[in-house]
Amino acid sequence: MEIFTIILIAIGLSFDTFAISVSSGLIKKEIVFCNAVKIAFVLAFFQGLMPLLGWFAGLVIRDTINSIDHWIAFGLLALLGLKMIRDSFKKETEKKETDPLNFKVMIAMAIATSIDALVVGVSFSIIDIPITLSVIIIGIVTFVISMLGILFGKRTARSLGSKIEILGGLILIGIGTKILIQHICFS
Repeated sequence: MEIFTIILIAIGLSFDTFAISVSSGLIKKEIVFCNAVKIAFVLAFFQGLMPLLGWFAGLVIRDTINSIDHWIAFGLLALLGLKMIRDSFKKETEKKETDPLNFKVMIAMAIATSIDALVVGVSFSIIDIPITLSVIIIGIVTFVISMLGILFGKRTARSLGSKIEILGGLILIGIGTKILIQHICFS
């Protein structure tokens, strides 16, 4: 898989962390740089860790499902993209506002936003993608996007958050479709 595709996947995965970061900036307008770095680091750490865990889990099942791996990768990414799109339509009242500077809240936000990265890690294992570079790229992209999200949240209204999640979902569906088409056309 080319680096550009991994970067696109990282961007797609980071849209939910962007939305959480924007919310953090909206909730705590007084977040200073070092607090923003803490939030972004925790989000990036988990967003990078989960694909690694998923990749190892995928190694266990990869040989068993080799003949349909492209369909599984497509299905996982498409379902994940559709879930992101569906979640973007949830009402703000359904989204609980809490203190993003509380360490337990940070960990909960990080885990909640990185479950999709676990699924991507399984997909990477199934289609035999080297994980080290992917984890590094996903972590860096998530960190940068989280920092931008906090800054954006401090300066912007709430209306853009759901649109960002829709875009992230569409990117993941598009990448899943690309994997499927490449396998069907070039195998």
